[in-house]
Amino acid sequence: MRVLVTGAAGQIGYSLVHQIAKGDVFGPDQPIILVLLDIPPMAAVLEGVQMELDDCALPLLKQTVACTNEAEAFKDIDAAFLVGAMPRKEGMERKDLLAANVKIFKSQGTSLHNAKPNCKVIVVGNPANTNAYICAKYAAPHIPAKNISAMTRLDHNRAMAQIALRLGVQSKDVKNVIIWGNHSATQYPDVRHAKVNVGGAEKDVVGAVNDEGWLHGDFISIIQKRGAAIISKRKLSSAMSAAKASCDHIRDWFRGTKPGEWVSMAVASDGSYGIPEGIMYSFPVTTEKGEWKIVQGLSIDDFSRQKMDATLKELEGERDEALAACA
Repeated sequence: MRVLVTGAAGQIGYSLVHQIAKGDVFGPDQPIILVLLDIPPMAAVLEGVQMELDDCALPLLKQTVACTNEAEAFKDIDAAFLVGAMPRKEGMERKDLLAANVKIFKSQGTSLHNAKPNCKVIVVGNPANTNAYICAKYAAPHIPAKNISAMTRLDHNRAMAQIALRLGVQSKDVKNVIIWGNHSATQYPDVRHAKVNVGGAEKDVVGAVNDEGWLHGDFISIIQKRGAAIISKRKLSSAMSAAKASCDHIRDWFRGTKPGEWVSMAVASDGSYGIPEGIMYSFPVTTEKGEWKIVQGLSIDDFSRQKMDATLKELEGERDEALAACA
């Protein structure tokens, strides 16, 4: 497999490439050609990353290609981790960040015409959902919209971890949390359909926690603001957990979710749950052999609908701003 990582000289890229190359994503028997792309000023750093990968002596890593030419990097790839994006700087408004990144993902969408037609893409660079929407628009018709997604798996993992901490269990004991909407402070972490294994017995998370005030209040706030909280402590972004989440996302997409379980992915809506078609919105999905399906028939109460509509409104606003910036 030929796998591209953009922004490979950055923090997330540095944490990500080793996991891909050693088989955590595509499996222990899948050889990898790893393509590392970054901007020309980062060429020397990129070479350093390439040198370290060589020094890891990984048996699955057949070749590492470091480049600063976008068209060259995207040629004949099977999968792409689009990590590189302009970071938000002090004094920069969200709309300024959006306008800057639209240009990056418009260009990368166009470059995806050099990829294999069945290439699968995850957009990690923020604002991820809207960047993915623009990328899909310009990758069409060579790459179908269903092959482009945005990462909300980090928020999904955070939600599982917070429930596990609350109940004194491990994260692996929690399943079927949902992140609805956007990877932003409007996202809605929903555990009404989630299950937890406590002492060998499976229980509903809502009943096990037994604190609606916390689930409707602090829990949601913790997940929405977790990235900012980590930056305030670490003085750097949550690169390690973001890299792990992007690997989880692609691994499950290619290799499949467990029976009876779902994960959160931002994908082009098919109209499910009243979300307009085409908008890149995070849903609960099941996956098998590189295909995803939105979980259907889940009940939506009034509280959830209010939260889902709020994050949809933000996404629609971002989409309109992004399209205007592309004009």
